[in-house]
Amino acid sequence: QVHLVESGGGLVKPGESLKLSCELSGTIPGVQHLGWYRQVPGLQREMVATISGPLTSYADSVKGRFIISTDDTNNRLYLEMKSLKPEDTAVYYCRDLVRNAWGQGTQVTVSL
Repeated sequence: QVHLVESGGGLVKPGESLKLSCELSGTIPGVQHLGWYRQVPGLQREMVATISGPLTSYADSVKGRFIISTDDTNNRLYLEMKSLKPEDTAVYYCRDLVRNAWGQGTQVTVSL
């Protein structure tokens, strides 16, 4: 059974950086299609970034500021976020797209 646990969220000021981590268990290294999504209350959950092997894709709103990566040695998915904006405020979720499994989410708040 796939299990995903996010961490690393918090409160930061505009322009600052934050790195989210997602610990994966039950997945198969090398057979992965993973992603980060975010949701603001009252709005649909949206894709932020996905990764499958060497291939990555990003939402237009985060291109050039966010980087998605994996570390197969410790079975983790990361989202490095730079130049954060207030509109990046949301609950961020990691997702195993192959098995459609989700983590519980971690709150990111960008505010003065």
